[in-house]
Amino acid sequence: MRRNRTEPSDGEKMSAAGTPRRVADRLSTIRGRIFIAFLIMSLITGALGIYATLGIRQAGFLVNRTYDQSLMSINYARAAATDFAKMRAVFVRRTIAPDAATRARLDAELAELAINLAEDLTIAVERSQSDRAARAGIAVQGAVSTWDEIRRGLDLTAATSSAWEALDRQAAMVDGQIDMLVNYTAGDGFTYRQTARTIVASEIRFYAAATGIALLLSAVVAWLLNRRIMRPVKAASAAAERIAAGRLDDAIPIGGRDELGALLRAMGSMRDNIRAMMAREVNQRRSAQAMLADALESSREGVVVVDAEGRIALANAQAADFFGGQAGAMEPGAMEPGAPVAALPARGADPAARVLDSARTLARDGEVRLADGRWLRVSRSATQAGGFVAVCSDISVLKEQEARLTATNLRLDAALDNMSQGLCLYDADHRLMVVNRRYCEIYGLAPGSIAAGISARDVLQRCIEAGNHPGRTVADLQVEEAEAFGRAEGRTFVQELGDGRIVAIEKRSTADGGFVATYEDVTERRHAEARIAFMARHDALTNLPNRIFLGEQIDSAIAQAGRDSGFAVLCLNLDDFKLVNDTLGHPCGDELLRAAASRLGACVREVDSLARLGGDEFAIVQRGVDRPEDAAILARRIIDVLGAPYTLADHTVTLGVSIGISLAPSDGMSCDKLLKNADVALDRAKAEARGSFRFFEPEMDARLQARRLLERDLREAVAAESFELHYQPIYDLNAERVCGFEALLRWNHPERGRISPAEFIPLAEELGLIIPLGEWVMRRACQEASRWPEGLKVAVNVSAVQFTSARLIGAVREALAASGLPGRRLELEITESVLVANPGTTTAMLHSLKGLGARVSMDDFGTGYSSLSYLRSFPFDKIKIDQSFVRDLGQADDSGFIVRAVIGLGASLGMTTTAEGVETEAQLARLREEGCDEVQGYLFSRPVPSSDIPGLLRRWNGEARAIA
Repeated sequence: MRRNRTEPSDGEKMSAAGTPRRVADRLSTIRGRIFIAFLIMSLITGALGIYATLGIRQAGFLVNRTYDQSLMSINYARAAATDFAKMRAVFVRRTIAPDAATRARLDAELAELAINLAEDLTIAVERSQSDRAARAGIAVQGAVSTWDEIRRGLDLTAATSSAWEALDRQAAMVDGQIDMLVNYTAGDGFTYRQTARTIVASEIRFYAAATGIALLLSAVVAWLLNRRIMRPVKAASAAAERIAAGRLDDAIPIGGRDELGALLRAMGSMRDNIRAMMAREVNQRRSAQAMLADALESSREGVVVVDAEGRIALANAQAADFFGGQAGAMEPGAMEPGAPVAALPARGADPAARVLDSARTLARDGEVRLADGRWLRVSRSATQAGGFVAVCSDISVLKEQEARLTATNLRLDAALDNMSQGLCLYDADHRLMVVNRRYCEIYGLAPGSIAAGISARDVLQRCIEAGNHPGRTVADLQVEEAEAFGRAEGRTFVQELGDGRIVAIEKRSTADGGFVATYEDVTERRHAEARIAFMARHDALTNLPNRIFLGEQIDSAIAQAGRDSGFAVLCLNLDDFKLVNDTLGHPCGDELLRAAASRLGACVREVDSLARLGGDEFAIVQRGVDRPEDAAILARRIIDVLGAPYTLADHTVTLGVSIGISLAPSDGMSCDKLLKNADVALDRAKAEARGSFRFFEPEMDARLQARRLLERDLREAVAAESFELHYQPIYDLNAERVCGFEALLRWNHPERGRISPAEFIPLAEELGLIIPLGEWVMRRACQEASRWPEGLKVAVNVSAVQFTSARLIGAVREALAASGLPGRRLELEITESVLVANPGTTTAMLHSLKGLGARVSMDDFGTGYSSLSYLRSFPFDKIKIDQSFVRDLGQADDSGFIVRAVIGLGASLGMTTTAEGVETEAQLARLREEGCDEVQGYLFSRPVPSSDIPGLLRRWNGEARAIA
């Protein structure tokens, strides 16, 4: 019967029914369960993430409305208030202006301020959040326009007090309208902030609940995974351990339909296969052992099998006969298994014990002599288990023959083969009896060219023919040897061959009237001795004489100075060599030193002496110096020659040289004195102008001694913290009060009195003492500032050397933590040189310091070359105008314009501007007029100890509070 087309076939029905079953089977596997768990956790995480994104987006919108709109509107409203205040100030200045040009300039400034005020009000209204704030901004604009109309209509020559009062009332109205605008805008921001807080609180509560639910669901999923996966895994692991331990009879648990069930079924099959294979292997091994035992017992060689622990596992009858004296002393399995060799009885206890004791001799390949005099040759082969198989063969007959032959040739072997020297043995007729191979090698003779029986004369003739003695005859050599050996027995005669090699010859007579001569090639030893003697007085890198040789040359020149003319000692130092060494590497540095040494060698005469003292230091002893100009000519030539570019392997380098010169006998008559004075002159040349030369002068030594004394005292003072801090007030022109103090380091030497910071601070930087000294200043300044009234800041200068130390940030952090001083009250002053050396690293450190809350200011602004670029690279909080510009205010130069430009630049960048060195009222008035923020100088106070700070505060701030 024909099937209807719409009726499904049997295969289709089975396929449709099998699809859900296959899906269920897949989900019942471990991968399926893990997939379901991952899908559940992903859904929970995704839901939380989507909800969190929506909540954060809404909160961000409210924060934007609060901060980007309301706060910006407040800032521009305040800027409008500032513009209006400036308009009133400019108008007052216009009323008292003496000439028309000034009034015209002030009118233009008023017009510009009016435009700025209008622009600020427009932006404030645009950023406002409510209609009332917008209306308040329009009201401000109208009030300002009314004030400006009243101002324009005011007749300055005939204005009455009522007119001025009307103008002031209108100004007060403008201020009130601006305050109202600020209050409205602030209220709007507060409203949005409260809304944002409410939303954030609600979101936090929801997130806490959702997180708890998610954790609960995760725990449930983990528990289900543990139940479905870990338990079957544990059962499979236990079954695998039992199989690995050899327990092949234990039952294997039955698993489910997942992968672990398949694994358990496979392990059951594996256990059965292993059990069958072990049974087959045992049967095969027993058969092989039986055949091996038969072969071993019938062998003529002794066979001993030793396991990895040194125990004999097997020994055949022949081995028992060799070691124990009885055949069959050790049958397989007769000994106790595992008995160590060292624990068995000594030889003679029983045959088996003697076999085991003798096995100690099987520890290596070779020949073994038994107690009965027989010799065995032992050949060992390692086994896979770590032991070995030893095969022993009887070689007693061969050993007897070998002993006889060895006894016959023992003396010749000792004489010929065991000597490093050449040897010739002659009889009483001077006929050659014995010659070794080494003799032929020393004299370059072909093997077999000389043989026993030839005369000593013929031997010498062969050596001459080999080219060892060019231009000489046998008679010459015989006469030379007779002179060397005729006077004393056992002397050593040194002979130089034609190729430059040196041979030491010793000759001794024998009892039969002959003699024996030994020959040793001592060329390398002589060369080594000469090299050692050379290196003891020369430099290994440049082969120039060293300090020892130079001292000998100076002593020699001193001895001749009384008879001949004087001489000069020049000490040279390559400029910037360390930079080349650090940047290009030591190989390039060594190549540069060799090139410089070569150029120096070309500059001096043969009678002069050139030496390398070490590093990049050289010295020259110039003889025949009648006048200082002779040494100066040589110094100029050296500077010109060494200043030319050097072409190295991969680089072209240019560097200079500094030279110090001392003259004998005027500058000393000893080696140490002349070198010391030349070094002092060299230091002077490097300090004043590199690439130059200086003659020694007595006052140089005095300055050097004074510097060394100051170095010693400075080190002791840093160790004892024998310093004190003085503080100079910083006056805020807007608040009309002292706002802080700058900490200045002072050193009161117990003997020399006050020492200027300009003298000891550079020395501390050079010696590296500025780092511990700066840390002490930081700690002391923060500690004393913490006792000042709240709001007073302390400024501390930071050296450029401190920025090369990684301890700076930690020192600031520790000083703030120990003193309890807030970071906002600490101000760190740096100079432009800090940023010049390593701008990237320094900028990162400055950001880290600002992260501690400290403020950063640029000191001596305007005195460098790139101050403006540094303002772009780092957001300074303050810039300080150098006192050199303040000092010249009021004079007919450009200082006033520079000060005005710096103050305007600081205001536009939002930085505080501080002027240093204010000493007169005129300077203060000019700075106040230009809009400077802060000033400091002798007009207010010199730097004073911390004990005088309360008096300064009472004087300038009217504060009577005592500092704790």
